Amino acid sequence: MSASGFLSALKAEGVKVVEVGSWRTHNRNHKGPWGPMHGVMIHHTVTSGSARTVEMCREGYDELPGPLCHGVITKDGKVHLVGYGRANHAGLGDDEVLRAVIAEKGLPPDNESNTDGNRYFYGFECENLGDGKDPWPDAQMEAIVRAAAAICRHHGWTERSVIGHLEWQPGKIDPRGFTMASLRSRIKAQLKG
Repeated sequence: MSASGFLSALKAEGVKVVEVGSWRTHNRNHKGPWGPMHGVMIHHTVTSGSARTVEMCREGYDELPGPLCHGVITKDGKVHLVGYGRANHAGLGDDEVLRAVIAEKGLPPDNESNTDGNRYFYGFECENLGDGKDPWPDAQMEAIVRAAAAICRHHGWTERSVIGHLEWQPGKIDPRGFTMASLRSRIKAQLKG
């Protein structure tokens, strides 16, 4: 999928999109391959404040340069596109989980970090403190569902191609505040609708 195709797919799914700078060419492709794509990974940011969150996800920080995802989903339900191509979001994860995502089967426990997820997954960072108390507004949850469904629809994937960071890399807890099973159920309904 081209960057233009990505934008078109999101808009066709009813996503409110904000294009941030030169997002189409902002990537980490010089650090390794990007693709073939196999799924969508959902994260939380451990930040508050939309402007600050979008800037951090676009620019990164000293230890981890940006972009840190492809889209930042803020609490108001907007998806801010900050990069397209390889992004520093998934890190190393479990090869057995990747095989399950490709086969669209139930996920095994993630107990290894031996596979480069930045190569194979689209990433969405969602503005949330990740403390289990910070709310997930309806507009934000709907944007997560629609953004993930847009990519799945384009590739002909089911909801099983959408995973949380906590299902990919041992020790990760994100996203926290809802279950991935409930999110996948909503994505499934969106894809049918």
